[in-house]
Amino acid sequence: MTAVRGAALAGLVCVAVLAQVVVLRYVAIDGVVPDLALVLVVVAAIDRGPQFAAVLGFGAGLLLDLAPPADHVAGRWALALVVVGYLAGRVRQDARSSLLTAVLVVGAGSFVGTSIYAFSGVLLDDAALPVEQMLRIIVTGVLWDLLLAPLLVPVLLWLLGLLGPPRARLPHEQVRVLH
Repeated sequence: MTAVRGAALAGLVCVAVLAQVVVLRYVAIDGVVPDLALVLVVVAAIDRGPQFAAVLGFGAGLLLDLAPPADHVAGRWALALVVVGYLAGRVRQDARSSLLTAVLVVGAGSFVGTSIYAFSGVLLDDAALPVEQMLRIIVTGVLWDLLLAPLLVPVLLWLLGLLGPPRARLPHEQVRVLH
């Protein structure tokens, strides 16, 4: 990846995190906003694979952990988005088949990421929320992400296509040349 493409990708991550923290807080339900950074990581996993998405997830998660008003132990979102990026990248072949499948992968990633974030707070004694409230927050987060995914997935796939080199073809996409 060239420096220009890397800077553009970093800018896209910053825009997603800023929009999530600054703009979308006005539409929060029970303090839960759509997780644009998570959706970006899942789409990157679908487009580029698990290693790329795990690294992107770490950077986006760290930005979320440090962005005000951060009131939790730093590293929880970074851990959650690394796992989400890796897992979503492992099913990327299936997720490329249709928009519906990609949206379902976003929903599954949202469930996994929000769950890791919430329950890591329990393990670190960082959250004083009862389990039923954590479950309500997880469900609300998944619903938010599922609501926005049909709009964001095509746009983010297009943007990632512009920012990256031509993607490696999957084995079933290989073009065979006959001599």
